[in-house]
Amino acid sequence: MVPKLRFPEFEDEEDWKVKSFAELFTIGNGRDYKHLSVGDVPVYGSGGYMLSVNDHLYDGESVCIGRKGTINKPLFLTGKFWTVDTLFYSHTFNDCLPRFIYYIFQNIDWLKHNEAGGVPSLSKTNILKIKVAIPKEKEQNKIADCLASVDELFTAQTQKLDALKTLKKGLMQQLFPAEGEIVPKLRFPEFQDKGEWVKQKNSDLLKKISNQVEVEPAGDYREIGIRSHGKGIFHKEPIKGKDLGAKRVFWIENNAFVVNIVFAWELALAITTDAEIGMIASHRFPMYKARKNKAVISYIKYFFLTNKGKELLWIASPGGAGRNKTLGQKEFEKLEFLIPRIVEEQQKIADCLTSIDELISNQAKKVDALKAHKKGLMQQLFPAMDEVGA
Repeated sequence: MVPKLRFPEFEDEEDWKVKSFAELFTIGNGRDYKHLSVGDVPVYGSGGYMLSVNDHLYDGESVCIGRKGTINKPLFLTGKFWTVDTLFYSHTFNDCLPRFIYYIFQNIDWLKHNEAGGVPSLSKTNILKIKVAIPKEKEQNKIADCLASVDELFTAQTQKLDALKTLKKGLMQQLFPAEGEIVPKLRFPEFQDKGEWVKQKNSDLLKKISNQVEVEPAGDYREIGIRSHGKGIFHKEPIKGKDLGAKRVFWIENNAFVVNIVFAWELALAITTDAEIGMIASHRFPMYKARKNKAVISYIKYFFLTNKGKELLWIASPGGAGRNKTLGQKEFEKLEFLIPRIVEEQQKIADCLTSIDELISNQAKKVDALKAHKKGLMQQLFPAMDEVGA
């Protein structure tokens, strides 16, 4: 009963011992806080921090897990805190370190212990029955320190990602004119004396393209989809022509503005790339090319990701919420908005925002890689749960 990866100084130590949580710690119930006043003691529920009050339920290190609601996101708390009745806290630890138990909690699939058909729930009794393998405290401390260092790096990289997203949001507000203005607050030096921006209709800037597919029943086709909130294109699984039925589909062209008319109001829009050539899209995904010397297609995408762009897409999508709120293509073509007279200025703005997007994408990959690294490390540092009989 040992992990696959063990620190050298513990290789000759005895095997880990199997113990139930009931042998390792006590679980405390959260309580109502409404009789308390505002203070500096944080209150937590199963969803995380709620507010701060003037008294504490516990003072010290504790590992918490949701009793009801979010039951699969353990929290490690230290110092004075209060928990409400949706969150269990732990105390009175025996032969174990709270920080080590926190990482054990992260290794448990808590949803497997769900006891409710509706809102997920855990019971104190069943939590305490869970059995885990545990080493001596010195080895626990080494493992906890190792994983804490990964957590610190992950936090730093996540903060960097958040900072880049905040930077992009601020740039978007500066690079496009505010409501009632005819030039942006931030303008590249070479365009400072190039005059005011002008109002143009989509129909003057974009030209709809549609190259319908002659579907072969035995042919293989791959459709695209578009994520909401400007998160780009995804590729669906290949499908046979006969399975497309009577659906009208069109060939994807490179560097085209494409929008999902059902969720345009939710910013389901993107620019096609070489990766989509040879793929298809249904009639619900109209595509547009920029008119020569009139518009830069990537600039158009970024404009519609601004608050003003979203407002216009909402106006052009009459009906109720969800699938009943569909973008009218004629209404879309009539939309009018401010745009730089010179396409080079449009390109400069688009290039700036594209470079930020690339930084965000690369940073997101670093965060994902760290997350995967930690997951793999935890699989190596702890004996497999099924070996323990949890």
